[in-house]
Amino acid sequence: MSAFANNRRRARNRSTKIDLYDYCRLPEPKPRGRPVADDLSDWRVIDDWPDEVPMTPDEVDVFEAWFGDILEELFAPEDSVRD
Repeated sequence: MSAFANNRRRARNRSTKIDLYDYCRLPEPKPRGRPVADDLSDWRVIDDWPDEVPMTPDEVDVFEAWFGDILEELFAPEDSVRD
């Protein structure tokens, strides 16, 4: 068989569409996110922190630098609130 005949046969085979209806099932989509491990209705939250949490002066400085404006708004007396 000639090379031309082989190329024609391959081209004809590629052009025929194969009907896969009812022969192939698509996989079911996986649920997104993490699965729930337990029923959350019976969970309890336990506070085991000490009454006073130790904090270094450097930590206080960081909080004041980043959250100082917000903390002043929250804890300032009402008559000194800026407009």
